[in-house]
This record gives sequence, C-alpha cells and structure tokens, in this order.
Amino acid sequence: MDPGRKTVLAAAARLRPKAVDLLREITSYAELSLKETRTCSALSSFLEEEGFRVTRGVAGMDTAFCAEFSFGRGRPAVAFLCEMDALPGLGHACGHNIVGVASACAAAALARSGKGRFRSGKVVAFGTPAEETGYGKARMAEEGVFRGIDAAMMVHPSSQRHVEKGYLALHRMRFTYHGRAAHAAAYPEHGINALDGVLLLFNAVSALRQQLPDTVRVHGIVTEGGVAPNIIPDRAQAYFYVRGEEEDEMREAVARVKACAEGAATASRCRLSIEEGPYTLSPMKINPVLAAAYRRALGLLKLPESGAPPNRNRGSSDIGNVSRVVPTLQPNVPIVSGKRVEIHTRRFAEATLAASGIEGMMEGIRALALTGYELFADPSLVKEAWRVFRKSEPGRR
Repeated sequence: MDPGRKTVLAAAARLRPKAVDLLREITSYAELSLKETRTCSALSSFLEEEGFRVTRGVAGMDTAFCAEFSFGRGRPAVAFLCEMDALPGLGHACGHNIVGVASACAAAALARSGKGRFRSGKVVAFGTPAEETGYGKARMAEEGVFRGIDAAMMVHPSSQRHVEKGYLALHRMRFTYHGRAAHAAAYPEHGINALDGVLLLFNAVSALRQQLPDTVRVHGIVTEGGVAPNIIPDRAQAYFYVRGEEEDEMREAVARVKACAEGAATASRCRLSIEEGPYTLSPMKINPVLAAAYRRALGLLKLPESGAPPNRNRGSSDIGNVSRVVPTLQPNVPIVSGKRVEIHTRRFAEATLAASGIEGMMEGIRALALTGYELFADPSLVKEAWRVFRKSEPGRR
C-alpha cells in the first residue's frame, strides 16, 4: 500500500474514539425526520472542529447542512452524505446513526490525509435529513445543492457486504374516503360507509397484484377507519407505497392503483381524495467507475464482498434522486457477525451499537475515505465516472 493510503488509514484509526462517541450520542437522540436538531448539531460541530466550513439550513431545511474542506481551487469535489433520522418507535433500526457518523468521519479522514498533499479540489459533507420520509436528499437534488459535486457517496449498514446494491423507485399516496355518518343499528340506510371504500381498495389491490410484474411492489396500511362500531364512518384513509425497478413501470402501477381507488369509491358511494407525496424517489443509478474504486478499497482492506444477489431484498431511498444528478455510490457494510438481522427491526437497532456494528462503521469510514482519496489522486477517474454517467443518461449533469 502506498504512503498516501497508509496516511488515510492512520487518520481513520485516530478518529475511531470520536466516531464511537458520536455514534453513541446520536443513537441516544433517535430523532425523527426533519427534527434531527441535536444530531445535526453533533455532526456539523464535529466537522467544524475538523476545519470544515459549515453552512446550515441548506435547501430550506433547518437540519440540512453543507460542510466544506478545501485543498485549493479547482476540481474534484467529493461529497459524503450524512443521513440522520430515526424510525418512529424503533430508533435507529435503519442504521442512519452509522451512516451519518461514517460519512462525517470519512470526510474528516480524507481532509486530514489530503491536507498538504492535494493542491486542488474540496471534500464536502452534506447533512441529509428525512431519508425515512423520502424527502431530504430529493429536495436537495431538486434545489441544485449537488451542482458542482463530482461524486457523492455513503455506506449503509446491512447484514451483507455489497458494493452495487440497487434501490427501487417509490411513489407515496394517501387515499381518503368521505362518506356520511349514521347510527349503525338504528339508521344504517342513511349512512355512507367510508371504511367500505378502504376495504374495497385493499381487495382491488390484492387482485391487481396477480397482474403486476415481479419487480413491482404495492403495500399499504389503514390510517383511519372510524371511531366507534355503532357509528358508520364518514371518513377513512389508507396510505400506500408503490415501488418499481424502473420509474416507468412504477408509474404504470401507480395509475392502476389509482384506478382501484376510484372503483372502490364508486362501489361504496364515497367521495375520494388523493394526496401524493412531495417527491417520487428514483431508482438507484449505480456508477460502475465509483463501484470499482470502492472494490479496490475493499481489496486493500482484505474484505470480500458477500455472495448474496444484490438485486434482492431492495427498498427505496432518496439516494436514487442524487444518483440522477451526480455519479453516486452507496455500498452496504455488514454490522452483524455470521448471521442475518433484518433492517427495520429492534435487533438491527441494537446491532448498530454492538461491537460488530462499530466495526462495520469503521469499515465504512476506511473504505469511503480510501475511495475518495483515489478520486483526488487520479483525476482521470472523475472524468471517467462522468463519462459513464452521461453515456447512460445523455444531457444530465
């Protein structure tokens, strides 16, 4: 290993005590989407201490920030994405405590090791709130926050070590059925049961699933269903996610689910209103040049990639929206040893603070920092990443 990369790993090793402290601190906060006030403060204050210039309130979100460490004028600009939010009732069962700390510390390790070595470019750490609601990075991409960035990257905790894990497109919809209340025993004929509309919607979607491709997922919950059995509900609501491997097939499924909702409204004699999420999440666009650089980092660390298929067990994330505007990378780091622990469970939240979780976080810090270092050491990789990006989606920058 060359001296420069040894310097990167030495910087990461020196940051370990602070990284562990930050992880425990942020885990104790477990703040929900757009309420990550203390988490944002902890990460951004750490980066300020590391010499980064921090701007808070990015893209109109109080808990979004941009931290920059400049080596000199010019390119490249390599960004690390710090997720922060937790899940209601489950805390950091998605592992964003590890994500945020790993990105911030990888940025710091790269800044420490590159100072005096690189003469141009900058390291950037973005605080990206509200991933769980599919909002933060999608808004930042829409607002042009990633303009001028050459590569954006982060790691996500998992049971597996994947480099090219994909994500599905996602669209959110709330269906509200409006009926007419009546006494359910004395005057049932005077009522219009809004809950009937919701139940018919679920039945229609269940029938629809047989005709959907296996790359599409539709799932929902009842969020309102009435207040008492002896009152015919005048309002009921369902909340649905529609996902797809490609955005076009996802949108086709959205149209069909809406048709199910409208049919249920007609059959139940309810009035239907539909509220759609502010952002549609794009499928992940993997950049093979960045992926290859990360694999080289794993090789230096003597860490083998897991053999499980990367196109299975996929969710959705606003990282997909970032991947549509800049070359992007989001590998998985394992935080459990020799067993499978599923994401969005209490066991996964507990694993983030276990010894294996800390090792997974440190793996992410080292591998991300090494990947970023390679982009500065060999600027041709940045040009190649953009060439591949533009080739797969002409006209985008």
